[in-house]
This record gives sequence, structure tokens and C-alpha cells, in this order.
Amino acid sequence: QVQLVESGGGLVQAGGSLRLSCAASGSIFSIDAMGWYRQAPGKQRELVARITRGGNTDYADFVKGRFTISRSNAKNTVYLQMNSLKSEDTAVYYCNIIYRDYTISSRNYWGQGTQVTVSS
Repeated sequence: QVQLVESGGGLVQAGGSLRLSCAASGSIFSIDAMGWYRQAPGKQRELVARITRGGNTDYADFVKGRFTISRSNAKNTVYLQMNSLKSEDTAVYYCNIIYRDYTISSRNYWGQGTQVTVSS
């Protein structure tokens, strides 16, 4: 079994900042990539940012220059620093990992989500 514990969501005013964290634990041999996705009401889930084990990052255009993703391989934790938040950033943010279990099979796992609400 794998567990993802997300934290850091909440209510913030436009222009403010939040930092999300997601800690992975359980039957994990290694984590290839960690990322954050979001889903606003009535919309599809979309990629926000992701980072590989080697530190390569990928950002959605709508967060470039405002959000920064980072990870601690030692702690199996990914962070998302969100600055200059806008009302359109309001969504449930989901942590995602692509990992290998102890059979070295590649697997995909989602967190339960954390609400981010930006008031204008």
C-alpha cells in the first residue's frame, strides 16, 4: 500500500502565497516523478507542475513564473510554492506520483486532494 499525505491548502487572498506539501510512504522502491494537478469545479483535471527524480521540471503555462515545484528524494516529499495567487487558481490540488514498487513495476498513485481557495 501507498499513502500520500497532502497539506498546505487553504484560503488566501489574491496576490498571496501558499505552500503545498505531499509526503509519500508505503511500499515504494523508488519514485520516478512527483507532480501536482488541479481540478476546478466543472473542469477537467489538469497538470500544474511535475518534477523528476533528477530534478527536471515541467510547468503549465498558466503558472510559469508564479509557482515553483521542488522535492526531497530523501523524504519522498514534493512541494509546490505558489505565489501571486489569482482567483482562477482556486481548485482542488492533487498530488501524483509515478513510482516503482518492490517488484520494480511502474505504478501511478493519486492523493485525495487539498482545497486551495483564492479570494479576490
